[in-house]
Amino acid sequence: MTIHMNLIDGEWVGDNLIPNINPSDTGDIVSEFTRATVAQAQAASEAALRAFPLWSHSSFVERHGILSQAASEIIARKEEIARLLSREQGKTLAEANAETVRTAQIFDYYAGEAMRLAGEVLPSPRPGVMIQVTREPVGVIGVITPWSFPLAIPAWKIAPALCYGNTVVFKPAELTPGSAWTLVDILHRAGLPHGVLNLIIGEGMVVGQAMIDHPDIHALTFAGSESIAERVAAASVRHGRKYKLAVGAKNPLVILDDADLDAAVGCAIESAFFSAGQCGTASSRLIVTENIHDRFVTAMAERLETLQVGHALDEATKIGPVVDEMQLNQSERYIAIGQEDGANLVCGGNRVSRETPGFYLQPALFTECSNAMRIARKEIFGPVAAVIRVRDYEEALAIANENTFNISAGICTTDISHANHFRRNAEAAMVMVNLPTAGADFHASFGARRESSVGPREQSRNAAEFYTRVKTAYTAI
Repeated sequence: MTIHMNLIDGEWVGDNLIPNINPSDTGDIVSEFTRATVAQAQAASEAALRAFPLWSHSSFVERHGILSQAASEIIARKEEIARLLSREQGKTLAEANAETVRTAQIFDYYAGEAMRLAGEVLPSPRPGVMIQVTREPVGVIGVITPWSFPLAIPAWKIAPALCYGNTVVFKPAELTPGSAWTLVDILHRAGLPHGVLNLIIGEGMVVGQAMIDHPDIHALTFAGSESIAERVAAASVRHGRKYKLAVGAKNPLVILDDADLDAAVGCAIESAFFSAGQCGTASSRLIVTENIHDRFVTAMAERLETLQVGHALDEATKIGPVVDEMQLNQSERYIAIGQEDGANLVCGGNRVSRETPGFYLQPALFTECSNAMRIARKEIFGPVAAVIRVRDYEEALAIANENTFNISAGICTTDISHANHFRRNAEAAMVMVNLPTAGADFHASFGARRESSVGPREQSRNAAEFYTRVKTAYTAI
């Protein structure tokens, strides 16, 4: 049995073993992991603080080499790593492979960014004065990530943090410790000095809270629930630290009368139900104009009947299990709420039995929904979608923008004027035209707006806004 331990100041430590259960087969123990203590979380922060002076002045060549080597190893081991991800999280092997490759691409991108660190030289209105604007690392970065993308989300936070010369304390979700451990182990063996990257696996209320409260964490990036995000924000204001929050979404996908029906159905199914709907950019509000509504719903129901729900490692599976019993119960609770509120359950919504015991749920599709219903307002984070009928494009746009939790918004249309208008006026950080709302490329800016997010964007060169501080120097020549 593989044991995934905590990494503190270059040493693997821990006891108190906890089983890591496969949601596709609850009888399969993927690994065991050690749960960190408050004292270990504090020790990790102190180790990162001690390591910061040396790492912050390390050569860009050293940083490039470590990040590049990590990217190469992830690609070389992608089948093995993807299989582990599927076993512990439940997304299909195809989805896990895509996430693994994207993780490697993120590290490769920031390996390149380490070679492109630059500043500005500006003229001064004062004769004989030179102005230099440079970026410097912030210090110790706390990274707290969810289980939905246990490789990619940590990668797009850890890679820029290291690229710009910061040290890191990383707390992954307990449901996916193996993916986090593998990522840290690869970076550790790539040559990171002791204390630069520290891994603490444990309960959010224990080690997560210890990180939030520690005064020597200079910036904290968090993705997860609203209640924890509020604590992160309050503690960060108290400590005067930078913070970045990502707290969920209820993304819209608009389908207009002129849309290609087959393409629109494909976009809707991938947006709402792939990864079992457990994706921050998933679209669980399908806003459909009335002349295509009935045909769209019929085609959706027919397509959903053909999608196999099953074991994540089965190549025939299109939708894997949800991540655990709690998540399954939450989805079922919202399916009941939808029916109580008057929505029509067209298909799905039942638990599914397979050869292996797991957390399987048929994708649920509701019609006769309004934007006021709880299933259209609350993030369910499961394979549940609400279809909202509207008169025309103008009403569709208004409904899409009414919810304040939008990361990604999509539209399916063959009318370029509507596509361009939606792209400009959708209240979302990302807009998809005739594409699923779920999905983003590794080198492009990623983030959210309004109540879904606080702080600068992730990925691309925008990451420098969070992981560096700007210094302006004036020199008399």
